[in-house]
Amino acid sequence: MLTSSTEQAESLIRSTNARVTKTRVKVLDFLMAQSQSMTHHEIQQALSQDSDIDSVTLYRVLEWLTENELVHRIAGGDQVWRFSAGGGHQAHEHAHFQCNKCATVTCFNEVKLPAPVALPEGFSGGDVDYLIKGLCPRCK
Repeated sequence: MLTSSTEQAESLIRSTNARVTKTRVKVLDFLMAQSQSMTHHEIQQALSQDSDIDSVTLYRVLEWLTENELVHRIAGGDQVWRFSAGGGHQAHEHAHFQCNKCATVTCFNEVKLPAPVALPEGFSGGDVDYLIKGLCPRCK
């Protein structure tokens, strides 16, 4: 019997009109249950306890979930990608905080962002990342 979170993960994947695979569902379901962003390595370690998802397959699944806006990919100050569920509706229109001690990355959806940067003529902006570094409440 499927849990409601598994059913929700399946439904979100199905909404992309793509094939629903066991691995996509497992990874998305796992990320939806997390309270913080996780690295590829952390996800693989957590899923390896009851799954045989190899590193390359996990990378491809995370890329697919990101491209389909089901997962949010965050570039940390340490140049390591972190992933969290719920990508599409947020679309990087929020700030991130990375703890200097534990390296945890947190999305700040309610923090007001600065005004957009006015680029010189001929330049067209794309993604803008807002990364705030400091100490999280656990490490203070």
